[in-house]
Amino acid sequence: MNLAVEADRDRARLAASAERALREELAAYPKPGLVSHHDSGSHADMTAWHFERSIEALGPYFAAVAQAGAGGAAFDTLRGLGVRAEHAMLRATGGVNTHRGAIFALGLLLAAAAGPDDGALGERVRLRWGDALRRHRGPPGSHGDAARRRHGAGGALREAAAGFPSVYRVGLPGLRAAARRSGDPRRASVQAFFCLLADVEDTNLLHRGGAAGLAWARTRARAFLDGGGVFTPDWERRAVDVHRGFVERRLSPGGCADLLAATLLVDALERAAT
Repeated sequence: MNLAVEADRDRARLAASAERALREELAAYPKPGLVSHHDSGSHADMTAWHFERSIEALGPYFAAVAQAGAGGAAFDTLRGLGVRAEHAMLRATGGVNTHRGAIFALGLLLAAAAGPDDGALGERVRLRWGDALRRHRGPPGSHGDAARRRHGAGGALREAAAGFPSVYRVGLPGLRAAARRSGDPRRASVQAFFCLLADVEDTNLLHRGGAAGLAWARTRARAFLDGGGVFTPDWERRAVDVHRGFVERRLSPGGCADLLAATLLVDALERAAT
């Protein structure tokens, strides 16, 4: 096969994997406080339609960032592609920020996946761009920036610079154990999400609810897991009860949603490689 054609197919495969991960994240329900095909969660300004439009708009970015990663691009190059992807997202959604965090996380993982195969994807991100990520301050005035300044939270930058430990230590084990036990991809995604929610210092929760809101959210997630998670007959009712509590408090764990999408992407790419 022509090498250029093979490279194009690899980029298309990686881009499709990222789009599929975002669609699976959107379809997972109940995810407390978050938008799904069932409702808009704690968000008055967005629906599942906005997310679908955004995912469609991000396909070219995912292919481009994979191409850049295959060429050994520096972090500044990846960041420039991410900024253009954000503009495409906002055009597609009429100004609604649906996937800024996912653009960042999935973009790095795709760039790593397209490069040399020298370890787990998260470790490749840490080794290739960790120093640049630690130096980068992120967009000033963003919710993540405000949470970092007010609460000392690490947020997405620290997570990526460390090689996505929450994905490998929390998300993937939760997803894979639930998939083996239940045989149901949706239940596995919900279980992985609650595992992340119980563990991660989500800067979106800190922005909306402060330290008390974050603590409340993690406590509710831990109680759901301790009560059997998705492995009880009434799991969906219990998860919906948690979801309604988040909506009442206007809490939205968007950082955990991004990490769920990253978990789904890493899982899919690792399974495809075996």
